Amino acid sequence: MSFRFEKLQIWQDARKFAVSIYKLTDSFPKEEKFALVDQLRRAAVSIALNIAEGSDRKSDKEFKRFLRTSIGSLEEVVTALYISLDLKYFDKNEFEKHYTEANRLVSKIYALVNKLN
Repeated sequence: MSFRFEKLQIWQDARKFAVSIYKLTDSFPKEEKFALVDQLRRAAVSIALNIAEGSDRKSDKEFKRFLRTSIGSLEEVVTALYISLDLKYFDKNEFEKHYTEANRLVSKIYALVNKLN
């Protein structure tokens, strides 16, 4: 037996994205552990969590609400990535890599929202 969300490509992509954020934040300064690192990681994990939770709701309307929450979490990650770049916690190439992946993921989530309409 499997859960419905496990079959969703966006959920699989969101998991991979969360893992890449965890790896990225491993190199952040120790003083950021309970600040930017924590926020980035929680927001990244929230993307996949909301996709999973919403996938088994009773209606497409409810599922879309959770997908929109996932988008909000993704936007939090992008904002935190900008701040991290400003603080020089990683270089522009690392930022671009994660920014591009965030754009791909948000496009897929929006596509699913539109499909559910």
